[in-house]
Amino acid sequence: MDKNISPAKSGLLFGVLFGVIMVLEFVIMYVIGMKSLVNSSAGIIVNLANYLVLPILFIYLGCNHYKKDINNGFISFSECLKTGVSITVIAGLIYAAFSVIFNFIFPEFINEMLDISKEGMIKQNPNITAKELEMGLSMVKKFMNPFIVFPATLVMYALIGLIYSLIVGAIVKNDKP
Repeated sequence: MDKNISPAKSGLLFGVLFGVIMVLEFVIMYVIGMKSLVNSSAGIIVNLANYLVLPILFIYLGCNHYKKDINNGFISFSECLKTGVSITVIAGLIYAAFSVIFNFIFPEFINEMLDISKEGMIKQNPNITAKELEMGLSMVKKFMNPFIVFPATLVMYALIGLIYSLIVGAIVKNDKP
């Protein structure tokens, strides 16, 4: 047993892979045309992948890697939590950093997203007043601020990692006798 590798460090590779996959999904959607994909089945599939399938998959792979390759077939519940949360926080860090950098490089992206939000608000509530619409768009714009996007993304993925690590940990844990 290698005592030098902590569960959190063992999740580094899986967190980087998860973060890079999310960035690639974003870039592909942007290149294809974000406006046409946001409310389509492709947008729903990407969201399901980013918030459900990929976190569970990478947490499971990370915990199994730590259990089988590093800790001689044993992993405690707390080690599963450490591994899973570290994977999702690293992925969230990569995705949040990319998002902030992307918005600085392509400032027109924020306006495109505001237009999509405006169309969605009008479609959802055709009787919306101009004042309500402006207030809703100002809130959307506030949440696109890099000083809010970055920490919110990290907190969101840490919470996702915690919840899914509890589930995966209950399945893969194997305490030392």
